[in-house]
Amino acid sequence: MQQFPSSITQNKDSLRKYCKNLRYELFASGELELISKAIVNNILKSDFFKNAKDVMLFYPLKEEINLLDLLKCSDKNFYFPKCEDKNLLVCPHCDEFSVNKYSILEPESSPLLDLSVLDLIFVPALCADVNYYRLGYGCGYYDRFLSNKGLRAKKIVPVSEKFLFEKIPTDKFDIACDILVSENCIMQ
Repeated sequence: MQQFPSSITQNKDSLRKYCKNLRYELFASGELELISKAIVNNILKSDFFKNAKDVMLFYPLKEEINLLDLLKCSDKNFYFPKCEDKNLLVCPHCDEFSVNKYSILEPESSPLLDLSVLDLIFVPALCADVNYYRLGYGCGYYDRFLSNKGLRAKKIVPVSEKFLFEKIPTDKFDIACDILVSENCIMQ
């Protein structure tokens, strides 16, 4: 479990900046790729993944945990998010992706209408805490999406242990997830 460095205050903006800098260092050193592979291996061994049929991933930015190796599992239906206005839509995986205003690849397929089919939703995070809260980029797309009453899927945060804290700052609109997967363990 990581402690907040004394150089940052416990607010979301300073924590975001700290995590982005550390994450860039991990990317530049090549360590992030190894962490991503270890997290994918833990996911592949898990019962929650083995038993799932419909799985929502996210297309990673270059310094994010990369779960795209999961697409090799031919017994699953995969979906990716698409930003539209202030909403996050869920679209089936397809061969055509385009870059959105945040420089994130999004599928060109039509959005899923029935969100209840999703079994798992992998949620990107800059960091997380042992209470299953995550810190995103501050736009609120995932918190708005995860508050949807039609969702029954397990919400999973893939996060390196270097970004796992005892408690991160939260607001009333933040949504806790169900499972954390790191390079060394699964917390549920």
